[in-house]
Order: sequence, then structure tokens, then C-alpha cells
Amino acid sequence: NIMTGLFGGIGNYLYPVLLGSCDVVYPRVNLYSLLLQPIGFVFVVSSIYLEIGSGTGWTLYPPLSISLLNVGIDFVIFGLLAAGIASTLSSVNFITTFSSIKAVGFVIDRILPTAWSIVLTSFLLLLSLPVVTAVFIMVFLDRHYNTMFFESSNSGDPILYQHLFWFFGHPEVYIMILPGFGIISLLLSTYATKEMFGNQTMILAMASTALLGCLVWGHHMYTSGLEADTRGYFTTVTILIALPTGNKIFNWVTTLQCVESIRSIGLVLFAILFIINFTIGGTTGVILGNSGVDIALHDTVYVVGHFHFVLSIGAIMSLLCFIIYIQRMLFRTIFSNKVTLIISPIFMLSVCLTFMPMHFAGFSPLPRRIPDYP
Repeated sequence: NIMTGLFGGIGNYLYPVLLGSCDVVYPRVNLYSLLLQPIGFVFVVSSIYLEIGSGTGWTLYPPLSISLLNVGIDFVIFGLLAAGIASTLSSVNFITTFSSIKAVGFVIDRILPTAWSIVLTSFLLLLSLPVVTAVFIMVFLDRHYNTMFFESSNSGDPILYQHLFWFFGHPEVYIMILPGFGIISLLLSTYATKEMFGNQTMILAMASTALLGCLVWGHHMYTSGLEADTRGYFTTVTILIALPTGNKIFNWVTTLQCVESIRSIGLVLFAILFIINFTIGGTTGVILGNSGVDIALHDTVYVVGHFHFVLSIGAIMSLLCFIIYIQRMLFRTIFSNKVTLIISPIFMLSVCLTFMPMHFAGFSPLPRRIPDYP
């Protein structure tokens, strides 16, 4: 739903406008993409009610996913494959639209970060989706056709699954949040009535984040037996992501400085709270990026608190900003500033009260997926 709202919503409603086009190159392709999404959703949800359900967690790690021979896991695989095909269709469409711009007076240097966020997200999807599609097909073949890709008792390697899965799994984080960066940049520049500070550096920072995000999948696997040199590499590159992220924060804050008047203070407050929320999550991410610390905090609620701050809540807040922003463009209605001013601090306070204690409990350490200390 987050990807459909941010990537699909911004891509279909704002992306062509920002490029000076009336529509994407292949509108029907995006329609097919939209129709595939609910099909995948139905498959995944149906898996809960079939036999004993999927019962493997969201990562589908073998050997559990290849030893539980129930149809629920197959439905999860089919649903994820359908969603992957849908995202691939949209990505190809957006990249083709970008490469075929013929608007009068169009200059590539003047493209807004919001449009670039969709382009970068599309490239990330095209890079990572074939890998995760292949790994799900391999799991399906292991389950039904006696292949041994991940069966350790017959020369298979479950760690291979982790490498392939997380090569998609970590870029997926940036696939979800990059469009959020784009909409926050657009909101701040629009309602602060000034151009985004460091427009080109913002684009470069997002591109750097996308590139580095493809090189750090191993930080999800510190406890799987990686060598010390390998852990050192992933630690270095993971912490290196803080540099372009800090650049984005700096650009957003600087854009708001020395502004004489701000239109729609309620919506801008939501964007500011997003920046605060993302800064907290990013700071805890730097701590987790260190392999020594991560081994101690692995599978604790500290990790849950971190990724909810940096991804889940960040993506939801940017999606809410996009919904309020787009309804003004499409329907000419004015979302009450008073309502936004009331909702945004309550929302942020609730997030802090829910997930901030997890950081302290994680150091205790409280294992995740367990409601109390064992």
C-alpha cells in the first residue's frame, strides 16, 4: 500500500507534470500494473486462511519455507511475484517517460528532486526485482520439483537465499522512502515559496543513497557467519550512507531558514516532523550499522524501533503529506490548517511513545516478536 500510494501515486499524478508531459508514455501499462496489485494482495491475504497459513515470517527463510509443504506458502510466492511484475511494468514506464521528454524549453538540470526520486526508485526496482523473483522461483522449485538450491542436507545453501533475498530487501527500504524524500522536498519548496536549497546536491544525495543502498545488504546478516573482513566492509558502507542522508536533512532545514512567510503551516509542520522522525531513525541506524553492536542487538526490539522510525512512520508521514498536497491540486479543496496542526503533533507524540521505549528495552535486551522477557 505504501509503494502503491507513494511510488504509484507520485509517479502517475505528479511525475508527468514535473517533466512537462501530459501523461506517461504508456498509460495502459500502468493500468495493468494497478490491476495486478490487488491480485497479489488477494493471494498474500488468502495464504493466511489456507491450511496452517504461511508460518514462515515475512522473509520466507529456508529450510522452514521449503519444509512446510502447505499451499499457503505457495500463495505468498504467487502474490509477491504478481506485485513484482506490477512494479516492473511501472518502472519501465517511468524510465521510458523520462527518456522521451520533448517538452519545449526542457532542461535536464532543472528537473526537480521529486521527479528524480521516481527515476531512481524505478532503477532500484529494475535492479533488485529480478533477483528476488529468481529466489522465489528457486524456493518454489525446491518445494515441488526436488531441486536442492537451499536444502543444506543435499549440498544446498540457505545462506545463498539470505544473500539473494537481502540484495532485494535492503534496496526495498529506499524504494519505499525515496518517493517520500521527493514529496517532502516538493512541499518545503512550494509552501516556503522559494527554490529548494542545493537542488543539485539533493539529487546527488538521493542518487548516492540509492547506489550505496544496493551495496549494504550484508548488514542484515551479521549473525549468519560472515567473515570479519566482510563485516568490516558492510559496516563501512552502511555508516557511509549517513553522509548523503545528512546532506538531505541539511538542505531541507536550510530551505526553511530565512523564509518571510510560510503558506499552509500545518502541512509544513508535518514535513518538519518527518525530518525530525527521520533524523532519529537515521541516528539509531548508524549505531546498528556497526557489526559489533548489531550482533549484540540483533533480533531485539531496538531494531524494531529503528526501522519503524526511519521507514514505516517516515513513509506513512510522507504519504499523508502527499495525500493532503494532491487533494488541493486535484479537487481545489483546502484541508483545514487547524486540523493538520492538531493531528501532526498528536501523531508524532504517539510514534515517540510507541517506539522510543523500544530503544531502551532493546539494550536490556528484549527479544523481538516476544511480548515479554523470556
